[in-house]
Amino acid sequence: MIYDLIVIGGGPTGMMAAGRAAENGAHVLLLEKNDRLGVKLVITGKGRCNITNAEFDTKNLVELFGKPGRFLFSALNKFGNKDIINFFESRGLATKVERGNRVFPVSDSSLDVLDILKNYLAEHKVEIKYNTNIKNIITKNNEITKIILVDKSKVNGEAREGGLGRELQAKKYIIATGGKSYPMTGSSGDAYQWLAKMGHTIVEPIASLTPILIKEKLIKELEGLSLKNVAINIYQANKKIDSRFGEALFTSNGMSGPIILDMSKNIGLALKNGDVKLVIDYKPKLDFKTLDKRVQNDFAKSNNKLFRNSLGDLLPRKLIPLIIKLSAIDPDQKANAITKEDRKKLLHLLKNFELNVKSLYGFNKAIVTAGGVSLKEVDPKTMQSKLIKNLYLVGEILDLDGPTGGYNLQSCWSTAYTAGDNI
Repeated sequence: MIYDLIVIGGGPTGMMAAGRAAENGAHVLLLEKNDRLGVKLVITGKGRCNITNAEFDTKNLVELFGKPGRFLFSALNKFGNKDIINFFESRGLATKVERGNRVFPVSDSSLDVLDILKNYLAEHKVEIKYNTNIKNIITKNNEITKIILVDKSKVNGEAREGGLGRELQAKKYIIATGGKSYPMTGSSGDAYQWLAKMGHTIVEPIASLTPILIKEKLIKELEGLSLKNVAINIYQANKKIDSRFGEALFTSNGMSGPIILDMSKNIGLALKNGDVKLVIDYKPKLDFKTLDKRVQNDFAKSNNKLFRNSLGDLLPRKLIPLIIKLSAIDPDQKANAITKEDRKKLLHLLKNFELNVKSLYGFNKAIVTAGGVSLKEVDPKTMQSKLIKNLYLVGEILDLDGPTGGYNLQSCWSTAYTAGDNI
């Protein structure tokens, strides 16, 4: 049998592409290496699935992806965030908008998102092969002629012998295998090798939106501390290379949270060239002079309180013991007796809390993969490869990554729908 379309990868991108092509009347086969669909989708947003971002200005949305974001203009105009919200809500999934314009299911369950996508496939009779590993993709005259499988698979949940269906053919193909992030979900980066063999340029894949590891052992004392309204600057050789304002989180051996994740790609690139320093400003809205007055007022109000009991209005409780220790100020000294020199030490810690980056946590904790297929080799209006005539490339396999907040999943929905619509 020769299918109209074979889609490789049963994540959100592959399911959307397969469903849309089948909705248009194509006979579609979806190949998934796991024994179920949407393994990575289920764990996104800590199991809640941030399906998109309610930033409805396409120009602003595109700019968040940096210069490569211009590639998304056509796909977002065809199927943008309003469209994906309507896609799910019209199929019974109520949504809500939370902080940062993040859009979640009202149920807070990624399984509800997955169920709608699975029903979408079933409604349009998409055939599915599970437990499918690809041995080789054969090309001739700049076209894919067939796919060779490694072992036995399942068709719509039914086991088939390994010798059956080991070669598959279609008129067109979509690769939607994702990148290398969360490899335990099956995202092992297999497609990079296939595509390089076909002649595609692969920009080196690196972990993006990933926590970072810190060299200092003292970080353990802050585990679980959530920071709000802080500024974090990244330096290399005394040169600022990135700066963000917002929320962050201390882990047992490093840092995570929105602004850390968003800077992780740049941190990873910088680490290749040498040491990287992270500097936290806990009070970015106050300059040194204003903060000094604030501290003096707090100390004055403390009357005869000890220094260790006088910082409660200024800092999170969990941070206070470490700040006191690093300041080298006697914790049992009366707050209203703290000298100007000691205040300078305290202010420096509050405005320039320095930590040294050890490494990125890596692909095991990365939300997305930066790098991938060069955008120069893909038609942004159709997602068709410019090198292989019957191949389309979508989602995380492309050299396209944005910040946290639902933007990357929106990129997947838009590119997948565009490809499926053009089959």
